[in-house]
Amino acid sequence: MSIKHPIISVTGSSGAGTSTVKHVFEQIFRRENIEASYIEGDAFHRFDRAGMKTAMAEAAAAGNNHFSHFGPEANILDTLEETFRSYGATGSGKTRTYVHDAKEAEHYGSPPGTFTEWRDLPKSDILLYEGLHGAVVTPEVNVAQHADLKIGVVPVINLEWTQKIHRDRAQRGYSTEAVTDTILRRMPDYIRYICPQFTETDINFQRVPVVDTSNPFVARWIPTADESMVVIRFRNPRGIDFSYLLSMIHGSFMSRANSIVIPGGKLDLAMQLIITPMIYRLIERKRKA
Repeated sequence: MSIKHPIISVTGSSGAGTSTVKHVFEQIFRRENIEASYIEGDAFHRFDRAGMKTAMAEAAAAGNNHFSHFGPEANILDTLEETFRSYGATGSGKTRTYVHDAKEAEHYGSPPGTFTEWRDLPKSDILLYEGLHGAVVTPEVNVAQHADLKIGVVPVINLEWTQKIHRDRAQRGYSTEAVTDTILRRMPDYIRYICPQFTETDINFQRVPVVDTSNPFVARWIPTADESMVVIRFRNPRGIDFSYLLSMIHGSFMSRANSIVIPGGKLDLAMQLIITPMIYRLIERKRKA
């Protein structure tokens, strides 16, 4: 953690909706005239697309059918931790970009499925991470300790799978069967390395559908925001003005002393109300330092 160079980490599984939360942060940064640097979790995968296929095949040949991007072996988590540590200490660090598709390839000048060269982060007021491992703790690394504000994005599992299946079919051209195989292969690492992060996060946003998602593998559409509720859990509720939030967010209620439940369509408003003061505090602390 750093007073002079604060770090915000948005963590969630593939298909959880972390990119949506990132957009809310971008809106706040623009509105409040805060200069931010960004890093993506994909940049810290160990292998490019071709290399990952080879690594998976080698792991399967050795009897490991669960080699996945969720686990530490497929990532350079020590480099991610060093980036967090470096930014917290100096306001600088290195990152790169994983090129997902042809549009990004045109922008970055690298083929889809490859990485750009490493580059220095620009000078900024704050660093925002979005990806799989922003609060990961293993015997070898502790990324969580370096982040000043950790946000978990955690839809209930059937909704998460529904979102992933629809995203991967629409944006990446995968079949439902291929996405299902990926979900099954990742499950041990999901349990060991993704779920434990949500005990490290300061705030979790968990979307819960209020329509039937019993079989996400045949769902014809993703439940809309208005067909959902969102459970917002605070690790430390001290300083959170729940009375104000309840008055500002129509239809919300407290489910526990540290949790508020809101209509899904009010998520953007809730995030603005909750996160903006927290960013103020980080920036004010930085300026005083």
